[in-house]
Amino acid sequence: MTMESAREAHREGCAGAPTGFRRLTPSLLRADRTAEGFDGLPEGVEAPGQLLAAFKAAAARLGLSPRLVHAVDWLFRFTQPQDWGRGGRPIVWPSAGLQQEALGLSESRVKALNRALIEAGVVTMKDSPNGKRYGVRDRAGRITEAYGFDLSPMAARYPEFVRLAEEARAERAEMGRLRRRATIARKGIIQILETAAEYHLDGEDWASLARETRTLVKALKQVERPEEMALGVESLERRQRSARECLENLLSQATAGALEAVDSAPLGPENGPHQYTYNPTLNPLSDTVIANEACSAAAGEVVPAQAAPEPSPAPQAAKPARPERVEGAVLKLTTEELVRLAPRLRPYLATPTPVWPAIVDAADWLRGELGVSKSLWGEACLAMGREEAAIAVAIVSAKPAGHFRSSPGGYFHGMVAKAKAGELNLARTIWGLRSRDRRAGGGQGRSPRRTH
Repeated sequence: MTMESAREAHREGCAGAPTGFRRLTPSLLRADRTAEGFDGLPEGVEAPGQLLAAFKAAAARLGLSPRLVHAVDWLFRFTQPQDWGRGGRPIVWPSAGLQQEALGLSESRVKALNRALIEAGVVTMKDSPNGKRYGVRDRAGRITEAYGFDLSPMAARYPEFVRLAEEARAERAEMGRLRRRATIARKGIIQILETAAEYHLDGEDWASLARETRTLVKALKQVERPEEMALGVESLERRQRSARECLENLLSQATAGALEAVDSAPLGPENGPHQYTYNPTLNPLSDTVIANEACSAAAGEVVPAQAAPEPSPAPQAAKPARPERVEGAVLKLTTEELVRLAPRLRPYLATPTPVWPAIVDAADWLRGELGVSKSLWGEACLAMGREEAAIAVAIVSAKPAGHFRSSPGGYFHGMVAKAKAGELNLARTIWGLRSRDRRAGGGQGRSPRRTH
């Protein structure tokens, strides 16, 4: 009877009352089996630091938090090189108090951290009979007895760490490439939207593109997997290609219209230079304007005869050259006359008698008012020269609002296209502005014509 009661009490103690022993979880059992096969550092590893480096590189793929990685790093500091050799065992025995102080955690948090390390399979525990951590080393520094954290699974899992670290590097590289593609597509769409705005291409499609782009970019910032990132980037690039095609079609139509609108005599054919069918003489006094000026001399005054000019040499092939600049004039146009013909330049000038650099600066300001983009202004300066580009801007500013089929910026775009093709004749356009100015009574330096 007494024996049966003792056996019954023993069974109840084993099954019911807690003993304080560590729970044998599946992860702990797997880590124990892995540790039993420890036989030194794996092939190709010369120092324990290589194990730690591979583990840190693979931690993200293992789903381990930085706190766990820091805890393993801290435990590694207690090992010595001989612990990782054959016949050794990398067991460390820092006290719970030391661990709490070093990691800055409470007792309960440290216990939870140790359980997480075991569940992750990177360490296992070798418990002492009294449940305390301690160890003994001989004079050579080799461990003769130790109870605490066994880091042997780290060596066994080294090939896994290397593989996961390589996968992580490849994933980071792919994510970097995808993010660069996303940035290029995003900036391309922004450039398209800015160009559309400069050319006053309004429409719900452009506003919708801007909204969709913002939404996609915001969503891509939260993506962490290359597969999902690739889908978002491809969607962004499709929108960029579609918007670019649409913009090119609209600009082609606008350019075609602008080229038709930019006439060699912008004030209309009736105000253009007269075309004569007879051969002109070589005497400059026969020119209508100069002859009239000569006739304006006092009555009875004899005009000296002009010597016939030397015969001109045989014509040669035309050579492209910048327009002639005479006495501070460009295209025989002075800065004062240009400001009079295009008064919208005046608010951007500091003096009533500006020099050409000041005219160029004023035109750069005025082109913004006209809706001419900075890039188009740069193209004009390359195609015409800075002074001639400034004159072209001034000419556009002198046009009435109803003159343009699309916008002043589109009209200027057509002038630049003609300049690149060698078809723009600013001198004729200036002649037309002068004619209009004379009709309005603004001309200077000309005497009224006389009839004979």
